[in-house]
Amino acid sequence: MPRPGEVIAGLRTFWTHGRRVERACYVVGAVLLLSGLVHLAVYAVDGGPWTGPVSWRKPITFGLSFGLTVVSLTWVASFVRLGDRVRAAVLGVFTAASVVEVALITVQKWRGVPSHLNMEGTANTVVSRVLAAGGGVIVVVVALLTVAAFRTPVTARPDAGAPEPAGTPGMGLALRVGFGALLLSMLSGAAMIARGVVLVNEGRQQAAYHAIGALKPAHAVLMHAVLVLPALAWLLSRTALPETRRTRVVAGVSLAYALAAAAVTAVSVIDFLP
Repeated sequence: MPRPGEVIAGLRTFWTHGRRVERACYVVGAVLLLSGLVHLAVYAVDGGPWTGPVSWRKPITFGLSFGLTVVSLTWVASFVRLGDRVRAAVLGVFTAASVVEVALITVQKWRGVPSHLNMEGTANTVVSRVLAAGGGVIVVVVALLTVAAFRTPVTARPDAGAPEPAGTPGMGLALRVGFGALLLSMLSGAAMIARGVVLVNEGRQQAAYHAIGALKPAHAVLMHAVLVLPALAWLLSRTALPETRRTRVVAGVSLAYALAAAAVTAVSVIDFLP
């Protein structure tokens, strides 16, 4: 494996040679991560339950998860062939939607009320609907990036001057599997909200909270394949291993990840179904 110094130097090129929109997204992702960590410190001081619709868990996990996803998506999208305007629009919309999601969830916790599926009063209803709409926007953006990854998975980015290996079968496979898993994760999130809305409209509020919690394990496992698998392919590309061997390693890890995600998803779906 490459030395730590080489890895750090390689990662630094994604900032120094990154496009303006990419650097902006990296900064926003870092701020969201910081928000999650700050609320983790608040939770350590304030205490209270970890689970439930009104807990510090929500601003913590959403801040950390969205922050990591914004950074991850920005990084892996740099390997996908997109026009500059399309890239700026896609990354900008995804990042803006992520900020809105984390901000509203955080505000609702500080107000002491549930963020999702809360139709008590005008303000709470507006927040819940904006969160649902934001989730829909995120699904569309991820779907567009997934299609782009399957059509033109990797670009060498000669215009940026980055010395990173690109166009390799291993990275192409990692991108396709990672984006496919991320899309499934976003769809599972949409399914949770849709089912929850139906139950709330039926007057079954607690059942709605149980329903949106059932798919959380699958949602989480699927979400971060888009970072894990391309990161593995990128690290392997910086070793002396031949390309065929690197591709086999990526394929093996992708298969193992897919099987684990499938098992978690199956259990989650069983709990999710009526």
